[in-house]
Amino acid sequence: MASTLLVLLAPFLLGYLLGSIPFGLLLTRAAGLGDIRKVGSGNIGATNVLRTGRKGLAAATLLLDALKGVVAVLIADQIGELAAVGAAAGAVIGHMFPVWLSFKGGKGVATTLGIMWGLSWPVGAIACAAWLVVAALFRYSSLAALLAVVIAAIAAWFFTDPRAATLLTLLVPLVWVRHHENIGRLLKGTETRIGQRAKPAAG
Repeated sequence: MASTLLVLLAPFLLGYLLGSIPFGLLLTRAAGLGDIRKVGSGNIGATNVLRTGRKGLAAATLLLDALKGVVAVLIADQIGELAAVGAAAGAVIGHMFPVWLSFKGGKGVATTLGIMWGLSWPVGAIACAAWLVVAALFRYSSLAALLAVVIAAIAAWFFTDPRAATLLTLLVPLVWVRHHENIGRLLKGTETRIGQRAKPAAG
């Protein structure tokens, strides 16, 4: 038991440190756009970066947020599959609750997609395909993300290790909880569509 916890703890911490790098905030500040937390939803993720009108920065944020998940898993996988699962969990938690930002981070979608690719590329491909289809049909990034993580979690039980599938399944409610405001706006019909510019965040 103790050895199992050790195998999980060190990779989890590695994943957490990588996941907690706030690329959206760093990139927008470097581009002279100020604090992304004062724009749109106030989130540090790619969708909110897109609301600044800078598609290149949004794409870079999406890629880097996903890559930190991939890298965490691939590094830990050198130890073993269980370590990879621990690192995957750490990366998503780190993105959502980064210590550097008083534990107020992103919603975890890009990083979750990243760990999916790292744990099982077919699952990652299914998640991305699901996101693209839903986003193309409805033009809501949040809706696409919410459905993509559910579809990918189901697919994980067919394509990857049960431990990885269990993690991805447990992440679904966490991602949904992080999107509770989006869900409320979707139900009211006031959610911002993909590509729509947003006003500065209140406060």
